[in-house]
Amino acid sequence: MSVRRGTNLDRVGGFNDAVVLDAIRRSQQLSRVELAETTGLSGQAISNIIRRLLDAGLVREAGRLRGAGLGKPRTLLELEPTGQYAVGVHLDPAVVTVVLLDLTGEVIARRRVDTPYADDPGVLIDGIAATIENVITESGAVRDRITGVGIAAPGPIDVERGVVVNPPNLSAWHLVPLRDELRERTGLPVLLDKDVTAAASAEKWAGGGGSFVFFYLGTGVGAGLVIGDEVVRGSSSNVGEIGHVIVDPDGPVCYCGRRGCVGETSQPRYLVQQAVRAGVLAQGIDLDDRQAVDTAFAKLCALAEAGPGAAREIVAALAQRIAKVVEDIANLLDLERVVFGGPHWEQLAPLFGDAVRASLDGRFLVRSVHPFEVASTALGVDVGAIGAASLVLDQTFSPNPSVLLDSRELVAER
Repeated sequence: MSVRRGTNLDRVGGFNDAVVLDAIRRSQQLSRVELAETTGLSGQAISNIIRRLLDAGLVREAGRLRGAGLGKPRTLLELEPTGQYAVGVHLDPAVVTVVLLDLTGEVIARRRVDTPYADDPGVLIDGIAATIENVITESGAVRDRITGVGIAAPGPIDVERGVVVNPPNLSAWHLVPLRDELRERTGLPVLLDKDVTAAASAEKWAGGGGSFVFFYLGTGVGAGLVIGDEVVRGSSSNVGEIGHVIVDPDGPVCYCGRRGCVGETSQPRYLVQQAVRAGVLAQGIDLDDRQAVDTAFAKLCALAEAGPGAAREIVAALAQRIAKVVEDIANLLDLERVVFGGPHWEQLAPLFGDAVRASLDGRFLVRSVHPFEVASTALGVDVGAIGAASLVLDQTFSPNPSVLLDSRELVAER
């Protein structure tokens, strides 16, 4: 991933501070000389910026590096992990995950709790706020250094108003002002974004740049996009609504009224129902009991991994349906890879990855130019929450071009 360049014009300290912080984050350790070379800033500008960042507790000195010559050893600089913290919340219809990240992006505390089914939004938001406080207390982080809370929520969302609009798998939620409600309860700044966008952002934050689709497998499905190292959000920040792509015209009726939508045919409830009909799982499973469905789904995945049979065929058919969606996205956008993750990915991963690779083999149209990779998230089941927190940290590291533009206008007027 390319490092943004700074500017030596006046009145752009905030922009250049972010450029320097981002350069240090990407390389982990850099000297002042290397920072000047990387960012294009003058040595004097780098010295001034580093002094500010040291005083603010955002960077620290990390020893000295002696060069090839006899000159003075260079002092290395790295991020100060305790300089800032960010809370990340992932609201999945099945589970709420809360993490606390330090400035380097490391998870220093986490907690997962079941999402109450069809519960009053206010009750659930109270529970999220209490969990955030528990995670902060458990971590021992200085509260004044917590810069904010990022929320990854299922779509559709209204980012401008901070509202969760009408998620299909949270039946009691309609136009819920989640951002403002949580800000009022915690007293912290709050950002709201889509779960798949947050997950894609997390993968990028962890070093997985380029152009890829993050395919989310949870209670629903979704796709987060990163193209040319940039997270794609769409005109209303609702990119990735792929649940209604039809993959099986003879499949079950979706709530949208059509048959065979990938979101409907990927739900654990539907897969468990298939397994019961095939005799893989015993009759009598309450398909309206989410915990019972999750238990049965885990058993189905274990049976599929154990060997050939009806259970494996059910999972392989799911892989083929999802591979069809991935194929269309990858060919349309000329992507380099798909990254799978989400609450149900770990159970599916042992067989799913190979099945998707087999389904995609030969169907990626520009394979003669570059390969297409199938990968698992490097961040585990917490990827959505980590992504939500990284959105908060990203405000520290991502230079705002509008600051630079405003400053150029000021200089031009002099």
